[in-house]
Amino acid sequence: MARYELVLPKMGESVAEATIIKWIKQPGDSIAVDESVLEIATDKVDSDVPSPVAGKLLEVLYNVDDVVQVGSPIAIIDTGGPSDETEQTTVPKVAAKEEQVTKPDDDTQNTESDQEEEIPGMSALQESESQPQDFSANNSGRFYSPLVKSMAAEEGISIAELDSLKGTGSEGRVTKQDVLDYIRRSGRSTGSTASTQSLASEAPKVSSIETKSPSPVSVSGGDEIIEMDRMRKLIAEHMVMSKHTSPHVTSFVEADVTNIVKWRDRVKSDFEKREGEKITFTPIFIEAVAKAIKDLPMINVSVNGSQIIKKRDINIGMAAALPSGNLIVPVIKNADQLNLVGLTKAVNDLANRARKSQLKPDDTTGGTFTVTNVGTFGNVMGTPIINQPQAAILAVGAIKKKPAVIETEHGDVIAIRYMMFLSLSYDHRVVDGSLGGSFIRKVADYLEAWDINHEI
Repeated sequence: MARYELVLPKMGESVAEATIIKWIKQPGDSIAVDESVLEIATDKVDSDVPSPVAGKLLEVLYNVDDVVQVGSPIAIIDTGGPSDETEQTTVPKVAAKEEQVTKPDDDTQNTESDQEEEIPGMSALQESESQPQDFSANNSGRFYSPLVKSMAAEEGISIAELDSLKGTGSEGRVTKQDVLDYIRRSGRSTGSTASTQSLASEAPKVSSIETKSPSPVSVSGGDEIIEMDRMRKLIAEHMVMSKHTSPHVTSFVEADVTNIVKWRDRVKSDFEKREGEKITFTPIFIEAVAKAIKDLPMINVSVNGSQIIKKRDINIGMAAALPSGNLIVPVIKNADQLNLVGLTKAVNDLANRARKSQLKPDDTTGGTFTVTNVGTFGNVMGTPIINQPQAAILAVGAIKKKPAVIETEHGDVIAIRYMMFLSLSYDHRVVDGSLGGSFIRKVADYLEAWDINHEI
C-alpha cells in the first residue's frame, strides 16, 4: 500500500503553529479528495485541513489540544496504490471556517447608522506579535517553540535550565505551562511585558470548536452558568493583557464630515456601476488614518521591553464583531500604498470573505494600527482597548446631523452639519499626549478637508 504523510499546511507568513481542536476523521475512515480530516485553530481563525488524496486514514500522529508546527506530519493516509520506497508527503490547502459576521447585502442605510457593516464596533482583539529570541547556545538539539524561547529569554532562563526541564507536551516537548511552573518554583517574576504578550499569543486552547454555542447550565434562583467558548477565552486573555501591559489614555475630537457624506451620496451609484464595488465610509476613514500615520509615524510603533519598534509598513486592521459576540480583526496590508479604489476593493474583499467564512489566518496578522467602528451601534464615542502589540486604536462614532457654528467671510453662522466623534486610545508608555492629540486631530483634518468634487 502507498502511505502519504498529511502535514500541517502553511497558513500565512506569521503563523508558525496551530492547535488541533477536533479530528473529523478517525483511523479506519475513508477519505475523499479535498475532504476535511481535522479542525485546527490559530489565535483567531479556526480552519479545516482537507486531504489532497483519497484513501483510508491509517494513523493520527497528534491528539486534540496538541500544538503542531507548520510542516509537521499529522496523519498517515493509505491511498491503496503500490507502495513506494519512500513515503510521499503532500501539503494540503487550508479551508478557513472562522465564525464570521453575516450582514445584509443592501448598502442603503440612513447616515446616522451608515458606519460600514464591514467593521462593527469592538474594543480590540489582536494576534500577538511577540518576537522570540533564538538561543545561540542551544547545542542539545532539543526543539523549543518560539513562545517558550521568548518566555525563557525574558525571564533570564538559560538554555541549560530549559534542557533540564521535563516536558509534558507531545514527545516530551517543553510547553508554556512547563515554563510557568518552573518560573514559579524558582521564584522568578512573570509580570514583564514581553512575557505577558507571549502568554497572550498562546492563550488557552480548548478541546473542540463545538463550544461555539455553549449550553447554559441552570442553577438555583434561575441564574445560568455559560461556559466561555475557545475564542471568548482568547479574547478575555487579550483584553486583560492589553490593559495590564499598556497605560491607556483616550483623546477625543469632533469632525465635520458633511462633505464626505454629500460626496458619497452623489457618487456611490456611479462608482458601483463603474467598479462593481459599493463604496462605504470605511475606505475613506482608512485613507485618512494612513495619511496621518505617514505624517506622524511614531504612532505606528510597538514596544519590546525597553525598545520602541517603529513599523515600516502601515497595516490597518478593521475590527469586527461576530454574531456570537466574539471579535476578529482582518488587516489591510500596506494601506498607504492603495488609492481610494484599491482601499474600497480591499475592504470589500475582506468583508465578503468574512461573511463567507473564507478568511485565512494570514488575513488577521501583521496589523500595526486598528480602526474600530462604534458608530455601527449608534454610539457617538468609545474608549477602545489597544490592539496589542500596537500602540494605538481609533474608534469612529456615529455620524449625526447637528447644529454647528460655521465661520464665513461674512461672520459666523449656524448650520446643520454632519458631525462625528473620533476617539483615540494610545499607549502612554510611548505615545505622549502631544503625539496622541496631534494624530487624532490630523485624522479629523483630513476628513474635514475632503473635496466634495473629488474624482476617483
